[in-house]
Amino acid sequence: MKLPRFLALLTTFVLLSTARAQDAPIADHHQHLFSPTTAALLNVAPLTAHDLIALLDTAGIRRAVLLSVAYTYGRPGRQLDDELARVRAENDWTAAQAAQYPDRLIAFCSFNPLKDYALDELERCARTPGLRRGIKLHFGNSDVQLDLPAHAARLKQVFTAANRHRMAIAIHMRASISRQRPYGAAQARIFLDQLLPAAPDVTVQVAHFAGAGSGYTDAAADEAMGVLADAVQRGDPRTAKLVFDVASLADAEIKADDAARLVRRIRQVGVARVLYGSDAAVGDNLRPRDAWAAFRRLPLAPQEIERIAGNVAPYFGETSR
Repeated sequence: MKLPRFLALLTTFVLLSTARAQDAPIADHHQHLFSPTTAALLNVAPLTAHDLIALLDTAGIRRAVLLSVAYTYGRPGRQLDDELARVRAENDWTAAQAAQYPDRLIAFCSFNPLKDYALDELERCARTPGLRRGIKLHFGNSDVQLDLPAHAARLKQVFTAANRHRMAIAIHMRASISRQRPYGAAQARIFLDQLLPAAPDVTVQVAHFAGAGSGYTDAAADEAMGVLADAVQRGDPRTAKLVFDVASLADAEIKADDAARLVRRIRQVGVARVLYGSDAAVGDNLRPRDAWAAFRRLPLAPQEIERIAGNVAPYFGETSR
């Protein structure tokens, strides 16, 4: 091959690669890793930072937040020796994984917020450089029921503590499906009235648009999301730092009606508040490249998709933390 032709082909390849990279999200705001110990507990394959980086590279995604799954050790009904030690070990392992790729990955710590050790673990994470950026709460796994006053009061304490330490809060807000806990507008109003005011200074990220994924078929979740979206739309000051991730909502088989409903909610809150996320790369979940391809098939305008792809949560920029 003659050199000029080779250089021309190389230039074309670089330009195409750049275009693909620009089409991809800058950051994946909803990822999980699984240590060998936790993977064995959950009967999934271990997933490390090295594994995830390869998947992100394939998708053209530069950065990701690792939401620790340590909360799963505190799931009600799960009887384990040294529960707190296991929670701490998973949080620390996740932080160590992120530290292998400091320019690309950050970690949030997690715990069951109803446990007696919850506030102590939050304080420990706040003192730990690799876990200071934020916390992940999973209301479903932890069986949080916001309509119970004691649960709402404890969550308010957790939000207050996270805000004091300037730790972002990522929340799987959907109440337990397997236990058939009440969920919908009433719980969303408690979240809006009691929890958000306790964390006015930090990013609060509602995962899965207040649902659980996969897909956007959960009527109760859409009802809850409607309360939050209405508050955003009317300029409620309590929602000033409220954002939403779309992890696992646009699955490969999403129906047209569900896609249209999801797009209406995206537009109601405004694309500036929508964060791209893929969810854990295990089981039947779409991997980042396929998840982004599915999201791009939603009936959004190109400029809307471009804006969402370019959104990066403030917690990524807090390099001093």
